[in-house]
Amino acid sequence: MKLNRDNRIPHRCLIKIKGIYPSLKSAEKRAVDSLLSAAQSLPQAGIVEFASRAGCSEATLVRLARKLGYAGFADLKADFAHAEAPVPYRDIDLRDAPEAVIKKIFSNSIQALSDTLDIIDPGQYRRAVEALIGAKRLAFFGLGNAAVVAQDAYQKFLRIGVPCHTAEDPDLQLIILDSQLARGDVMIAISYTGESRPIIAAARQARRRGVVVLALTNFPLSTLAKQADLVLLTAVFQAHMYGEVASKRLAELCVLESLYVNYLLRKNAQTREILRASNRAVSLNKTANYAGLGEYR
Repeated sequence: MKLNRDNRIPHRCLIKIKGIYPSLKSAEKRAVDSLLSAAQSLPQAGIVEFASRAGCSEATLVRLARKLGYAGFADLKADFAHAEAPVPYRDIDLRDAPEAVIKKIFSNSIQALSDTLDIIDPGQYRRAVEALIGAKRLAFFGLGNAAVVAQDAYQKFLRIGVPCHTAEDPDLQLIILDSQLARGDVMIAISYTGESRPIIAAARQARRRGVVVLALTNFPLSTLAKQADLVLLTAVFQAHMYGEVASKRLAELCVLESLYVNYLLRKNAQTREILRASNRAVSLNKTANYAGLGEYR
């Protein structure tokens, strides 16, 4: 996927394109590539003309438009006619000064959080909150850096007395699913690509046992997303020459923290009292200067 930076593309559309592009068929990818390379001429093009230019069928264009959230090709064209937002991510260059690097990293992270907030499906999110509240037990699974995100969520929910589990080892994940979780419990599967084989295997095992699978991923057509009962999407697409970007995990952490706070707000007073007791317990490991900062230390 190659983007002509001179073109103006609706930002929300661009985010959706990046999310589904890896899973598109070859004809759909040709349509996207044509769209991105000549976005300014799209509003004036007819569907027959554009399909010929892209080397795909008219039906392919209609399917693509619907995958991007439009009613059809005409709505897609209308959106592009009013596009103003430029591509916001700022690439890091070998020649950048140290202060330029930190500005770009912060700017990209802020944009990733904003995009994630914009793309979260309110219906899926509300159902995710209700699933967590209704579950007796929770499990948070991820691999590599995603395991750090899972561990953070695990500690938050454990702190308020929720029976929960986490593990990075794939075998232990399956053992937890078989021995600790039951129908109606929730497994939160964290995978940026949605293509981590052990996490997909855990999701399939969870579904077989009636455990609700809540996927936190960046790609709506990924294998994990297709296996999940509920899907919450992040929208982090910037990359640089050094590979892993912290904003991937920052967006995941924020989504999970919001679920935790919603859980805490909707549970009874006993849950909040458990949190206060947990905070009092960990205050023993704080110096006197910090022991009285309140519940959220």
